[in-house]
Amino acid sequence: MIVHDSTDTNMQVSDILERKGRDVVTVRPGATVQAAVATLAKRGIGAVVVSRDGRSIDGILSERDLVRGISRYGAEFLGRRVDEVTVHKVYTCAPTDDVHTAMAEMKRRKIRHLPVAVHGMLAGMVSAVDILREHCLKQGWD
Repeated sequence: MIVHDSTDTNMQVSDILERKGRDVVTVRPGATVQAAVATLAKRGIGAVVVSRDGRSIDGILSERDLVRGISRYGAEFLGRRVDEVTVHKVYTCAPTDDVHTAMAEMKRRKIRHLPVAVHGMLAGMVSAVDILREHCLKQGWD
């Protein structure tokens, strides 16, 4: 039996960032796809924000984007520049957004990562797994 507890209905994105931290791994637009892949593998993450200065959000590159690119272009894809292959239309959320709204946006857009922005500048990143993990903690599930 699954019991749904409505106590987390007011949980905000900022609550998740408080637990996981606000650091976001970024790559520069001129980096190679190979360098981005190495960063993802080394850090054990599923997406990086493309940023020229570590604060602006110039794009996002996810594991899914990489798989599609390699499938389409083969190994040559790894030598391309990140700014040539990144998704430039980036959907973001705010720290004050409700996590249910963020999750609904992920579902609607078929994405798993949302950069968190304040006044258009990078302030964190949340993933579907982050939201699920926080929900499980609130429920007392390990």
